[in-house]
Amino acid sequence: MKKIFITLLILVGLTAIAQRPEGKKHNPKMQDFSPEQVATLHTKKMTLALDLTSAQQSKVKALALENAKERKEKMEERKAKRKDTEAKKPTKDERFAMQNAILDHKIAQKAKMKQILSEEQYTKWEKMQAHRSKRMGKHKKHAKKRKESKKEEK
Repeated sequence: MKKIFITLLILVGLTAIAQRPEGKKHNPKMQDFSPEQVATLHTKKMTLALDLTSAQQSKVKALALENAKERKEKMEERKAKRKDTEAKKPTKDERFAMQNAILDHKIAQKAKMKQILSEEQYTKWEKMQAHRSKRMGKHKKHAKKRKESKKEEK
């Protein structure tokens, strides 16, 4: 009887510890950092992956800082829209305009990176982007499945 009680106590304790508290993130994301910190981390990761020169590092950091500031602004806009109770889904034309803007931004980024990097570095960077895009696609599929299963539970 004593062994069963101790085993049960351990199982309940482990289950309680395993639960992640609501509102706290287990793993800090890039959104927790300032745009300057994000740009620095991004530049250092690219330096490690592509062996950038100091001149390239400064250009990449400036570009990353610009992108991080823009991303932070957009995130704040989305948060504000989410809090708005009368927020409506975008129309077909608005979605088209958003997708068009995203693609224009990607084209501009690619052109800027082509100016900064050498041919070999640029080729490697493109492969990294393709791999990242593939990973993000898988992540989005899983997130969508989780979202659908939560709706079904309600």
